[in-house]
Amino acid sequence: MSRVGRLPIAIPSGVTVTVTPDNVVTVKGPKGELVKAMNQEMNIAIEDNSIVVTRPSDDKQHRAFHGLTRALINNMVKGVTEGYQKTLELIGVGYRAQLQGKKLVLNLGFSHPVEIEAVEGVTFEILAANKVAIKGIDKEAVGDVAADIRAWRKPEPYKGKGIKYEGEVIRRKEGKTGKK
Repeated sequence: MSRVGRLPIAIPSGVTVTVTPDNVVTVKGPKGELVKAMNQEMNIAIEDNSIVVTRPSDDKQHRAFHGLTRALINNMVKGVTEGYQKTLELIGVGYRAQLQGKKLVLNLGFSHPVEIEAVEGVTFEILAANKVAIKGIDKEAVGDVAADIRAWRKPEPYKGKGIKYEGEVIRRKEGKTGKK
């Protein structure tokens, strides 16, 4: 039995969850509304203030979708109540971030500033000149935007320059050794 899939999801107060017969789950909460179509073969039931996901058989594919479906619904419930945030750190001389309206402008050592438009449901917040917080209710969208920004300058192993996630550890390499 799936360790993740069999856990019930508690529905907090102020959150409403509806499931259509074709497994489209709608979660409404204080921060917004999320809608996602789940695998049609999974059984999603709302029982006394909790959501229970069951699978029709012990088939390999059903076992895989069991935990996935439960995790996706749990992420939706957590998103509309608490929201998600990823923090990026810009490390390098002259690397900095600014907000211009809803647009994030990054100086990353290129000959031009990098401008990133905010995706619907995602907002940017500047915590410091070299720290950016990406916030939203959809975990997947927040992660995608953070990964897209990080892709502009991945951290390099010699000096550690680049854009990294907060708390990410960069394995450092020793440079060339001098003449003996």
